[in-house]
Amino acid sequence: MRAAFTVLTLSLALSFQLPRRTSAQQSAPKPSPSSSQKVRNPLNDLLDEAQAALDKNNFDAAVPPLQKFIAQKPDVAFAHFQLAYAYTALKRVDDAQAEYEKCISLDPKMAEAYLNLGILLLEKNPAQAVSPLRKAVELLPSQSRPRYLLGVAQQQSGDLPGAAESFEGATRLDPKDLDSLIHLGEVYLKANRPSDAEKKFRAALDLAPKSREALQGLALSLDEQHEPEALDAYRAYLAVDPQDQNTRARMLRLMVAQGQSDAAVAELDKAGSSSSLDELRLKADIEIGQKKYSDAIATLKQALALAPTDAQLHGGLGRVYLQTRDFPNAERELKTAVQIDRNNLVYWKDLSSTFYLAGDYQATLAALDVIAKAETPGAGTWFIRALCYDKLGEVQAALDAYRRFLALDENKNPDQVWQANQRIHVLEKTPEKKK
Repeated sequence: MRAAFTVLTLSLALSFQLPRRTSAQQSAPKPSPSSSQKVRNPLNDLLDEAQAALDKNNFDAAVPPLQKFIAQKPDVAFAHFQLAYAYTALKRVDDAQAEYEKCISLDPKMAEAYLNLGILLLEKNPAQAVSPLRKAVELLPSQSRPRYLLGVAQQQSGDLPGAAESFEGATRLDPKDLDSLIHLGEVYLKANRPSDAEKKFRAALDLAPKSREALQGLALSLDEQHEPEALDAYRAYLAVDPQDQNTRARMLRLMVAQGQSDAAVAELDKAGSSSSLDELRLKADIEIGQKKYSDAIATLKQALALAPTDAQLHGGLGRVYLQTRDFPNAERELKTAVQIDRNNLVYWKDLSSTFYLAGDYQATLAALDVIAKAETPGAGTWFIRALCYDKLGEVQAALDAYRRFLALDENKNPDQVWQANQRIHVLEKTPEKKK
């Protein structure tokens, strides 16, 4: 699966808007012409006091005068907006949301209120942020930022077509909108449009050659198109973000897929003890594929030191021990695997093979009984059962198992068919048959 991108931070200082006072001045009581130069307006003084505090980022100090103003003039949208802005900065999210919503109800055309409400809701509930951000786009049709923010909300709430439309709109308004280009590339990747994604990431890199998101996106889009250039793109990205072990592991798997297994192992060896768990899994897979079982055992042990309760690692190590006919260690690891993940039939089958090859026929049958509860035994299983019963001297059970094998196999395995017929011929003449 593709590595997830990091959603770009929506900084309060950059994203939230605070319009200067205009209509609010008209809302406060006006003095008569004859006294306008003599009588100060205390309501305007409250707004001035709040504005001065906001200008200094002293948000606590802005709250009391705004609350006093609203207590006397509750229908002034601007005052509710200012209070919402202060609450936002103070991280009083619920209070801020309520004030933005009140502001919108009083002034349905205040674009900044919709925009700030949408930004406020993005982290809390992206789906809920879509409606106010869509209204902000409607009221600010020539600005790219509202469209970008709407796209982020749609992307995070799973509406990929809607997000693509919003980001496309943002980039049409501002072809140099780096954030929108990167997010649009990400949406295209999720929508299985890697060629379109590649174009957007390349455009982003033209603007910011060291952008880690764009470099990663380009590598992923090339990888999904099976382009050889993907390896170089991964290397370029990892030069900027060498700590991204997931992407590094993906690059190494691509190297293996391209027949560069030795080069991939060399890369992994460079990492040494700092290799991630995913990288160690990959290294073990390569070593097993190359039949370097001793190396694979060492690598799997290193991985288990990082994840001692990982059933897959125990099962894999048990299988390697089985390949080397180290039955005691194979049994130990596979028993651990089934203790962790008792429903995994792969571990049970490997364990039954281990028991059989080690000559523990009773344990083999017990393991096969567990497997039979989950899936109907096939011809091969009945042949192994027959051999176990035969070795244990259980004549009738062996005869029944051989016959079940013959009925199911339909002569697909002539060597085993011949062996089964020979054993049936012998067992039918043994005294134990009459027991």
